[in-house]
Amino acid sequence: MLRTPVTSSGLASIGYDEDHAILEVEFTSGEVYQYLDVPLEVYEALMSAESHGTYFSKHIRPLYDFRHVEE
Repeated sequence: MLRTPVTSSGLASIGYDEDHAILEVEFTSGEVYQYLDVPLEVYEALMSAESHGTYFSKHIRPLYDFRHVEE
């Protein structure tokens, strides 16, 4: 999945698969996780948020199932 680099202390890049509603997040540690059943509106709000990390921590991490991606 293609990811867009973001300016954040905790997040390195973010991608989204609209067909499968999967949000992919690469953390600055290099770890990559996919968050499942994330609506397009949530991805768009994340990308337009003033703080990507804060939005992610409040509106995505606690609400969506996820899986670790081995790259």
